[in-house]
Amino acid sequence: MKKLLQISLALAAAFGAFAAQAQDVKAGEKKIAMCIGCHGIAGYQASFPEIHKVPMIAGQNAKYIVTALQAYAKGDRKHPTMRGIAGSLSEQDMNDIAAFYEQQAKLPAVPDSVPAAPANVAELLTKGACVSCHGANFSKPIDPSYPKLAGQHADYLSVALKSYKTENNNNVGRSNGVMAGQVKQFSNAELKAIAAYIGSLPTEMATVPQGKFR
Repeated sequence: MKKLLQISLALAAAFGAFAAQAQDVKAGEKKIAMCIGCHGIAGYQASFPEIHKVPMIAGQNAKYIVTALQAYAKGDRKHPTMRGIAGSLSEQDMNDIAAFYEQQAKLPAVPDSVPAAPANVAELLTKGACVSCHGANFSKPIDPSYPKLAGQHADYLSVALKSYKTENNNNVGRSNGVMAGQVKQFSNAELKAIAAYIGSLPTEMATVPQGKFR
């Protein structure tokens, strides 16, 4: 009986810890004030480190959004604005915000079969083994901590890919050994071609306008 009670208490403690990190869509909706100024404006462009559209995050995998925010907070992703925002968020905030954005876009799933890449781009994608992580249609990654890419803004994808090549810069760059190894095989022009193809695919993501007064 005593052992059963100990097991019950242990399970209750574990459940309590899990519940503390459970994702709350409604709570997340109340925490996006710092996000909507960029991610809630269709066509909005950032100017750092170069001009590009800010990424669509509505419809993105929640686990990936959390992973990205954690990377900004730790400095593994070097972007002054995003690091400041992510650093102000608790783990619970990140989970709630991610849950809200994952369900915000209600678009049809990307079909398993998508338009084929031009021959030169197909060769680059094969060389980089991109589908092995991001999925054959670039919208069903093998792990939800990896991003959906299909239909994401091509200029953003190009900037993001180049950032994995950047080293010894306090404000620009992303620390990820796998991605760094992959992108360093390619010229910036080749990365741009990859980004253009992936950005042309059907997408499950969108920019959903959000009013400042809600």
